Amino acid sequence: RDRLRSRGLGDVYKRQILSIFTFQLSTFNFHIMLYERTLGQWLEHWAETTPDKEYIVYSDRNLRFTWSQFNRRVDDMAKGLIAIGVERGTHVGIWAANVPDWLTLLYACAKIGAVYVTVNTNYKQSELEYLCQNSDMHTLCIVNGEKDSDFVQMTYTMLPELKTCQRGHLKSERFPYMKNVIYVGQEKHRGMYNTAEILLLGDNIEDSRLNELKSQVTCHDVVNMQYTSGTTGFPKGVMLTHYNIANNGFLTGEHMKFTADDKLCVCVPLFHCFGVVLATMNCLTHGCTEVMVERFNPLVVLASIHKERCTALYGVPTMFIAELNHPMFDMFDMSSLRTGIMAGSLCPVELMKQVEEKMYMKVTSVYGLTEAAPGMTATRIDDPFDVRCNTVGHDFEHTEVKVIDPETGEECPVGVQGEMCNRGYNTMKGYYKNPEATAEVIDENGFLHSGDLGIKDEDGNYRITGRIKDMIIRGGENIYPREIEEFLYQLEGVKDVQVAGIPSKKYGEAVGAFIILHEGVDMHESDVRDFCIGKISRYKIPKYIFFIKEFPMTGSGKIQKFKLKDLGLQLCKEQGIEIV
Repeated sequence: RDRLRSRGLGDVYKRQILSIFTFQLSTFNFHIMLYERTLGQWLEHWAETTPDKEYIVYSDRNLRFTWSQFNRRVDDMAKGLIAIGVERGTHVGIWAANVPDWLTLLYACAKIGAVYVTVNTNYKQSELEYLCQNSDMHTLCIVNGEKDSDFVQMTYTMLPELKTCQRGHLKSERFPYMKNVIYVGQEKHRGMYNTAEILLLGDNIEDSRLNELKSQVTCHDVVNMQYTSGTTGFPKGVMLTHYNIANNGFLTGEHMKFTADDKLCVCVPLFHCFGVVLATMNCLTHGCTEVMVERFNPLVVLASIHKERCTALYGVPTMFIAELNHPMFDMFDMSSLRTGIMAGSLCPVELMKQVEEKMYMKVTSVYGLTEAAPGMTATRIDDPFDVRCNTVGHDFEHTEVKVIDPETGEECPVGVQGEMCNRGYNTMKGYYKNPEATAEVIDENGFLHSGDLGIKDEDGNYRITGRIKDMIIRGGENIYPREIEEFLYQLEGVKDVQVAGIPSKKYGEAVGAFIILHEGVDMHESDVRDFCIGKISRYKIPKYIFFIKEFPMTGSGKIQKFKLKDLGLQLCKEQGIEIV
């Protein structure tokens, strides 16, 4: 490097030679390189390389796009967005399940340098309005709704001006940045564009204008903003770049030995990192097929795998439980599956064993958080069964993961519990308009603090032991819910279990177990306590045991532990149980 600097080479040539040098050095050290392509460049790469290969498939309606077909639709959509004022840096929101044009709009924004803001489909009125205000939303794309939520009506409640204004000329005092609402579909709603109209408007935009905007996009631009799910507080906008998410998806696929021949069934929501990064970016960077499921339905998932001969499947534990326990499970051929990811929450060992035996998958896991784009550590497909079941693997390539003592800030020795922290290419740019919150989670050394507790073993693999805020302190004793959950999973008849602290007058907190039983199983609280006696410390035995039908969940499938405490108090009151 020093010799190059001293020579009379032009800056461009110096950069090129240094880039080659860095490439060779990095290849030597890591064997896997990071790419500097934007999402648009990745899409165009496959549209040119494998134009006729299927990229997006909706098996339940036989809707199929090849790479070239999809790329053309993305360009048409991008020109339509330009026509309504979307440009570099504009924030475009998507409030929808995994509908066919969800990904079209993502790549359209990526090509013109706009920021795609994902909106949780479980959001209610106040949450929607908070996000639109906080993100400075310019254009909101919506569908009819989900379950008991009418997205169209909720949008009119937020923007009553839509019913009287001309499309594209929205003026809202409460939402000064908001200029457009797009209905993703063919229906027409007053004040909103629909998809067909956006594509038609794009005919008025010259290709040269689109190419001009494309040329300005770099891999280090923010392309996606995701609002944290709110499991521990009010959502914040996490700013993620092309470089963050494309490379995290690429490395995820490498860990499972993905190739262009793979077909990944995607039934996790795209508005979450699990769907848009670990799934979509994996397929984008490996040139493989993405078999989409619009909203999770175990029967549609099983049928899609069977029909399309999918080779991989992702899901959170509750999804795999629903698939395995579906009454028609045995009617479908799962033998094409070879791998997949179970993540999103702590994964029961017994469940992973069932998935491997009955679905023929070598299950891997990815640990991380949205702020890490999202993967920090992962198990590899070649890892032994015990490693894949009982750990979250080791560091992603090109990252540094450390277990840090929350009290001293020093790195913990092997086998000692501390906070999981990460530094590398995958760290977010920060929280949108919130430098104070950013500084709270990214320290002066550039390490992102996860809030999760973990342990590193002698082989370099990590085990997640809980969250700092989830820890139960009973009379001075630190109790980690994960340990008790894994123990209770071994009790026959238990389908799923979560452990949380219940306020106690005597001890400060007591252990509460929330148990979902398999269908037809009858169990009493005494059965659970008898199972525990003599096997775990007495202070860890649940004081309160609740048999429930479902856990409070986020839209991305994460269990909201902080709500379990309130649920426990409510159930105690309903059942006449005295809090002691």
